[in-house]
Amino acid sequence: VQLQASGGGLVQAGGSLRLSCVVSGTTFSSHSMGWYRQSPGKQRDLVATISWGSNTKNYADSVKGRFTISRDNAQNTVYLQMNNLKPEDTAVYYCRAYGLGSGISYWGQGTQVTVSS
Repeated sequence: VQLQASGGGLVQAGGSLRLSCVVSGTTFSSHSMGWYRQSPGKQRDLVATISWGSNTKNYADSVKGRFTISRDNAQNTVYLQMNNLKPEDTAVYYCRAYGLGSGISYWGQGTQVTVSS
């Protein structure tokens, strides 16, 4: 199973980025998906999750109203639309696939997001 995250970069505060994560090697629709982030010296924190059918979404309080998670099961891809970015959003962002039947998690390699003030 491979997860390939992309879309990170350098953006000014108030700007937007869209992260993508393409999953291969497994049945994408059998997994719930999530985005997590980790800053240097800190633990990896949950940003957002989405159920296999997109009917349940959860967000960290710090990103509610600014970030939107979505998925396209036909394209095996999960997205994270990030608007009104803040310097505190700076981190490496990771996508995670959680197997609903297996209980096994798979992680992508991470994509760096840097927000300048």
